Order: sequence, then structure tokens, then C-alpha cells
Amino acid sequence: MALSLQATKIILGITGGIAAYKSAELCRELKKKGADVRVVMTKGATEFITPLTMQALSGNPVHLELLDPTAEAGMGHIELAKWPDIIVIAPATANFIAGYSQGLAADLLSTLLLASVSKVALVPAMNQAMWLNPLTQRNVGELSSLLSEQLVIWGPQDGEQACGDVGPGRMLEAKEIGERVEAYFEEQSDSRNNNGKLSGKRVIITAGPTREAIDPVRYISNHSSGKMGYALASACREQGADVLLISGPCQLDSPRFVERINVISALDMHKTVMTQLELGCDIFIASAAVADYRPIHLADKKIKKTDKADMNIDLCQNPDIVASVSSAPNKPFTVGFAAETNDLLQYAKGKLQKKNLDMIIANDVSNPSIGFNSEQNEVYVLTESEQIKLEQQSKSKLSGKIVNLIIQHAKIHA
Repeated sequence: MALSLQATKIILGITGGIAAYKSAELCRELKKKGADVRVVMTKGATEFITPLTMQALSGNPVHLELLDPTAEAGMGHIELAKWPDIIVIAPATANFIAGYSQGLAADLLSTLLLASVSKVALVPAMNQAMWLNPLTQRNVGELSSLLSEQLVIWGPQDGEQACGDVGPGRMLEAKEIGERVEAYFEEQSDSRNNNGKLSGKRVIITAGPTREAIDPVRYISNHSSGKMGYALASACREQGADVLLISGPCQLDSPRFVERINVISALDMHKTVMTQLELGCDIFIASAAVADYRPIHLADKKIKKTDKADMNIDLCQNPDIVASVSSAPNKPFTVGFAAETNDLLQYAKGKLQKKNLDMIIANDVSNPSIGFNSEQNEVYVLTESEQIKLEQQSKSKLSGKIVNLIIQHAKIHA
């Protein structure tokens, strides 16, 4: 599992509401993503879930008291306030929100909020009438106004509540809170990437295989996993690009903050690429393993086995997507891929010239250690004037080097 919150420091604040049971799952979710989690609980919170449970889940002692001699001898409440990258209060009760809006420092958690300049995420949880009460809405509004740069409020959701009421007030589920925390750190990363070399540029990438249907249950395809294309999408995004990933069927999660359009067949992919090209594109990377041919006739019912020893399927050629892009009136910097099993460089050079590409990435898919579905790759990067070998390494690292070469040869300046 990818540790998307690796090296992040998170204080999880828990206040006294029935939704505190969800905080245990949230702690697990954050830890699973790689975060270092410190838990701070109010006295009321300990009535709903034990500090021992949260200590076991977080792997750290739970902070309970404002004036704790043991804590003061170590980190101390002020040092704790300086520690986190973000403070998540889940659940945040109506009482806690009211005290926070008034600037009270009645316990360790409220004191930390006053002493900290870290980002704060309030995750409300309360009865629907309490949430809709004008006083609660006033408190939430004042907090949002006064702390607009520091504070975000996530939720609440509508739904059935512990008391039986239905309406707004349910705490967000742990998974969604975890995703919002991920998004926050991604946005922080993006803000640092605003000066990236692809900032303001639009990149379209195709990835994965295509499936060419024979009948409703069978198709022609290949072994492409899509890993290289998805890694390139992440690398372009890290350089500040606006990235569109047009993906054939893949068992991969979308890179965060990368737009993804799913397609099935080569015709689907061709149509989508050409439509998106009209919306603007600075760089096009054709990493998808597109089927060269498709069945001429698609059976509308499953083809049954007969007594005949042989069966013939008539094929016709699919449109060449990368060649269509490279011949477009407003051609972007166009990068193709040559996945070959023999005569690698010869075929790659031929494709570079024949398809009017600016760059081609050639890799030997007959080698199982760097072929389809592998976590690593080794490629040659060819342009009209250069041939660069990138030695075997992870597809993630390799994609970053390829993107740097694209930036260099496309003469792109942010």
C-alpha cells in the first residue's frame, strides 16, 4: 500500500460525542497511510472511547491533561502545539466549537488550538437540531471568518443519527476524512509545484491496454498494466502540469489530482484523444498499448463452440492514435512508445520518423524483469538527434527522468 501520508505529523483531537468511536478507525486510516499520529482527548471523549485504545492504535501515548508534569518535562503543551502539520478535531462537538469560537483555553486540546499555527480541520458531529441551531451556525461562521487561512470545516453529513433523528450532523466516515487529509497535503505539494517547469501546461497521456470485443464476453487485448503511463502522469503532475490520463482497463488507482477518462477500445481512445486535443494540449505522451487490429464483425451473442476444428476472425486495422496527434494542425510535443521484442532500436527509429514524433521511448517487453506488469523498466529515449539509455530502475524514478528529458527537448519554460 502506498504511504501517501509518509512523514506527515498529525494531531487527532477527540471530543466528547458518540461519534468518537469513528475516531479509532480514523486513527487506523491515518497510520495505514504512513502518518505519525498523536492523539489528544478531552475528558468527555474518554467517556466514549478509552485512551488505551487510542494509544494502541496510534502507537504513541495519549495526551489528556493540560498541566501534566510528565508532559511538561518532555514535549510540553507548547511544544506539542508546534509539532503537527495539521490538527484534525474529529468529532468536534457543539460545545467544543462554541468554546473554540470564544477563544477559550479550558483544556489541553483547546489550548493547543490557540497556541498552534498549524492547519486545523474541524469535523463536526452532533444532533441535527444542534447543528442547525442559529448559535452553532454563528459560531461556525465566526470561526470560518476569523480563521479563514488556518481553519477548514469538513462536514457534517446528512443521515440517521444515534438518537434516531435524520438530518445534518453525522460525522464524516474515517475513509473520507483520510482522503481529505491526503488532499490537503497534495495541495501543499501543488503550491510548491506552482513554479514547476510544467506549470500552466496541459499534458495528455494514454495508458494501459485496449480491449477489442469479439462477442459480449470475449475480447482481444494485451498484457499492459498501465504502470508506466500512470507513473508518467504522476511525474508530470509533480512538475505542475494539468494532466489528463486517458486510460484503458487498468487495476490501478488514479494519481491524485490527475483527471482520468476511462475507455475500452482503440476506437474509444482515438475519439477521446482527438476530442481532448481540440481543447488544448502542450505535450502528448502515447504510452498506451493500443491494439493494432480489431474484429470486423462483433457478434451480438456469445459465439458457441461448434464441431469445426478452426475458427477464423476477420480483423481490420485500428486508427493510429499517436500518428493522428502528430499530424494535427496544432501538433503538441508528441512522445510515442515502442514496446518491442526484437530489433528494438531499429523499430523505434523507424516509428520516430514514420509517425513524425518528437521523441520515442523504446523498451524491450520480452524481458520479464522490465516488460509488461513489471515494477521496473529500462528504456532508450530517442529523438532525431539523440539516443539516451536510462538504466533499469523503478517506473516511478524512470518517469521523472523521462519527463525532465521531455521538458528539455520541448524547450518548455514555466
